[in-house]
Amino acid sequence: MKSMEEVLQDWEAVIGLEVHCELTRLETKMFCSCKLEFGAEPNTHTCPVCLGLPGALPVPNKAAIESIVLAGFATNCDIEKRTMFYRKGYMYPDMAKNYQTTQGPKAFCMRGYLDLSVDGRGASERWGIEGLAEGDEQENITRTADGYRARVGIERIHMEEDAGKMVHLGGVEGRIEGATHSLVDYNRAGTPLIELVTKPDLRTPEEARLFMQKLRQIFLALEISDCSMEEGSLRADGNVSLRRRGTTQLGTKTELKNINSFKSLHDGLVYEIRRQAEVLEEGGIIYQETRHWDPTSKRTIVMRVKETADDYRMFPDPDLAPYDLSDEFIERVRAKLPELPDQKEERFRTSYGLTAYDARHLVEHRATANFFEACMHIADAALAKPVANLLINDLAARAGFEEGSDLANSPLTPKRAVELVSLVADDAISSKQGREVLEAVFEQDADPAAIVEERGMRQVSDTAAIEAVVDAVLAENPDKVEAYRGGKTGLIGFFVGQCMKAMHGQGNPKVINQLLAERLK
Repeated sequence: MKSMEEVLQDWEAVIGLEVHCELTRLETKMFCSCKLEFGAEPNTHTCPVCLGLPGALPVPNKAAIESIVLAGFATNCDIEKRTMFYRKGYMYPDMAKNYQTTQGPKAFCMRGYLDLSVDGRGASERWGIEGLAEGDEQENITRTADGYRARVGIERIHMEEDAGKMVHLGGVEGRIEGATHSLVDYNRAGTPLIELVTKPDLRTPEEARLFMQKLRQIFLALEISDCSMEEGSLRADGNVSLRRRGTTQLGTKTELKNINSFKSLHDGLVYEIRRQAEVLEEGGIIYQETRHWDPTSKRTIVMRVKETADDYRMFPDPDLAPYDLSDEFIERVRAKLPELPDQKEERFRTSYGLTAYDARHLVEHRATANFFEACMHIADAALAKPVANLLINDLAARAGFEEGSDLANSPLTPKRAVELVSLVADDAISSKQGREVLEAVFEQDADPAAIVEERGMRQVSDTAAIEAVVDAVLAENPDKVEAYRGGKTGLIGFFVGQCMKAMHGQGNPKVINQLLAERLK
């Protein structure tokens, strides 16, 4: 198959996402009082309502409605005051009542959008971006200094109940293919679930990945879900089709089902774009179907032919009256909105003088953003950039670090982080030594200053003392001094090394370089 870069020369990918988020912060299910608990013994949290037994009547969870309205406000949606629930035909064992309660054409939240900042290597996936000047607009994007900003429309966010969990035994990797039998756990059936459907505004796998990441940040800030992709409380379906560049008619789409990681979303879409291009260029036909992304074999596999809306046989649920949201209810929910990631990013830029890149990466994970703010409560404003560098670069680079790890319970406290960057800023230690001290903080659970003293790492910055060493090194190497002045400026590294050796590694490299530059003129 061609590479994605080669494919996108001739074809345009049209991508839309359906993001499913379980409202795990709630106590009970969507239409009954059964407890929400991940990992509970199978089928211990069920009742006649979530099992759909005759005569059982559902009662909507008010807290769940508040959560979806919060999600709508946070994604710039219009809040619909009058909506209703529908029954969607669902003939599959993981839903005992054979239908799923969901919403129809009009959802609680309609017509929203999110803005994405795409930079670095990710921006290169967008075809034709290099031909735009900063500020130029094309379709839904605006060129920026280091990439572009894309506005992605949101068609709706609707409320529905999740299905139960199927456990397939006897096959390979827990899949239904090759399984000898299957078990059903109905604990999850009836869990409040919101589904966000984007418009087909995404054009690259990187944009899809960034959208999913940003949505997760928002839902975590709202505290409506734990957004655990490993446990399945946040997952996405990716719809993708291709059309020839310069045309407007949409191609036939395929759906990648139940993607549960950012990398799988990106890689699955890349493969599907390449696969569809190969089929179309060979004269084949793309069928509307649901496909599974297999990260082991790195390819998509057909699951089933995609159902149409008619297959679901949707009709208004006779057991649930139309829902009317009062102005008072809507405004009460609006008042609960916390500071959202975009707002926090802007505050970090204006209050601490950070670059857009630094501010955006700090707010990617709540733990990192909270840690940064805790540092700035005790640090001088001039240390904002060094603290940001510590969190974004040095901390992320240390072995075993995982994105979004729980900094609050690590040996690196805000006080120690500020102490460490202060030691580097004051030239007590070098940047290289700073990284060594960072590792020691995690290994020894000790204060940076104590580690520096224990290891004799404190730099000598006394100009008079360093001058004597510099003069001695130059006097001992007259031939190399002459060669440097003759154009071999790379010898500066030799002189710095000799000075550091004479000072047993404790000389301040900045001062040494400065004095050498003056002496070697």
